[in-house]
Order: sequence, then structure tokens, then C-alpha cells
Amino acid sequence: MDDARTPATEYENQSQDLTEEEQQALQHAESLVRSASPEESESGPSEKARKKAKANKRKKRRRAGRRFLRFLILVGICVGLYYFAISDFFTIKEIQVTGNKYYTRSQVSVISGLKTGYNLFTTDLSEAKDNLLNDPYIRLASIKRVLPNTLRIEIEERLEYAAVPYGEQYILIDDDGMVLRLSDNKPVLPLLEGMTIADMTPGSPLTVEQSYLLTETLQMIHVMEENDLYFKKINFSLVIVKAYIYDDYYIEGTPENITDNMQRIHQLIEEHYKQGITRGVIRVSKGSYMAFDPQIN
Repeated sequence: MDDARTPATEYENQSQDLTEEEQQALQHAESLVRSASPEESESGPSEKARKKAKANKRKKRRRAGRRFLRFLILVGICVGLYYFAISDFFTIKEIQVTGNKYYTRSQVSVISGLKTGYNLFTTDLSEAKDNLLNDPYIRLASIKRVLPNTLRIEIEERLEYAAVPYGEQYILIDDDGMVLRLSDNKPVLPLLEGMTIADMTPGSPLTVEQSYLLTETLQMIHVMEENDLYFKKINFSLVIVKAYIYDDYYIEGTPENITDNMQRIHQLIEEHYKQGITRGVIRVSKGSYMAFDPQIN
């Protein structure tokens, strides 16, 4: 039918009959309706959501700024501490040495390579410790920083325990058989004679063909000292040793047998001393057998 009209057509016709101002008002009302409709809310973020997103961005920027500021402060503190640590306040003024007997404190300092006048923290203590431990006489070593300007060296030295004749010289060893040095002078130590030497490098164990006898003999000397005895020399053979108290008075047997009977040997030596006996041989066999012969070979 010609008179049939749709709502949209009718609305358009009506809008055409309105003045310009009325049309603008109508459009404004339509926009308000659209912004309040659920369909429009679902199609895009609300004003409240946009404000919240902006606030979150501002918080993130502030947090990032605070983290960066803390980082700068930390870097500043580290730089300050570094320059304070290398300042003259920590210049080494004293080097203390403890545990030394063979070496003087000055000699220990020289061996370590440490010197006063250098910075306490930039000084290489690891290298100084290696220098000390490379010396045959030093068994253990530690170095500590004592604030603000002191180094403390603590060492344990190897002690001269016995001597091995080597041509016109003497090889000095400690109780572990470590070679300490060569000496031109005869030391006041038990002399270990008759060994065949394979290696005698200072700072390394003495290597001899009779290595089993050397180990047991060093243990024997230790027990000897515990019993207040002194052997001026010990002569090695293939199996047994002769441990001399005097030039013509000695104990004969294996180092193990002599060690096991040291107390009885000590008692017999005291009896002989009281009787004025300074010549003869005390033969010690396995077990508790022990005999004295006034005749020597």
C-alpha cells in the first residue's frame, strides 16, 4: 500500500521537518542513549576502566623509578666503599709473625714477599702463602688481615730431626723424612749412616733404597726421645740397625723391635751407666728377648 510506512521512514521524515537546532539536540540525545546502553559498554572499555589502566601505568612507572634510584644508590655505596678500601687508611704498617723458631720474623716476612706501605686489601695473600709453603722449613702457613693496617702470619715450621752424611756434607731431614737443607757442618743430631740415597731435593722426601728402614727408624727416634734417650748415630744394614749411645756402646736389632722394647732398654742403659759400663752391645730380638754382650764387632 502507498500509505504504508516503516518506523525508520517515519522517523526520518519527522527529522526532516525539524529545525537545525532541534536536529542537533536530537543527535545529542541519541549519543547519550548509546553511551548508556549495555551493548556500547560491552563493545569498549568504560571511562572508569580507562582511568584505572592509566593509574596502573603511573604506578608501574613510579615503581620502576624507585628501583632505578635504589640501584644508583647501591652503585654509589659500592664505589664509595671501593675507594675507601684502597685509601691510605688501610696501608700496611705492621707485619706480625707467630710460630717461628728456625727463622726470624724478618726472614719470614721476606720469604712471604709481604711488605709494609702497600694496601691491605690489594695485597695478594694467596701468593704470599704459596711463597711460604714453598720453603722446606715451613710446614703450615696462614695469613690474616687485621684491620686497619696489620698483616698476621702464622706458621708451623719443620724441625731438624736427623742428619744423613752425604760426602763432605750432611742432609738435614725432619721427622717425616722431608729434606730441609744441606749443611757443611756436622749437626748435633742423630746421624743416619749406611743408606743408599736416590734423591735428596730440598722440600721433597728423602728417597733411599732402605725406605722401609728409614720410616721405622724415624719412628724409633721419636720413641727414643719420649724415653729420654739419645742415639748419636744409627747405622743401617739390609735388615737391622745399630743405634749408638756411645762410640763403643750400641743397641742392635730391627727398628720395630728396638721401639717395642725402648723402656726396658732405657732401664738397662741406666744400670750400665751406674756401673760405669760404656762398651758393649744390647741385642734385641723379636718379642721381649734382649741380651747384653760386652764384646763388640
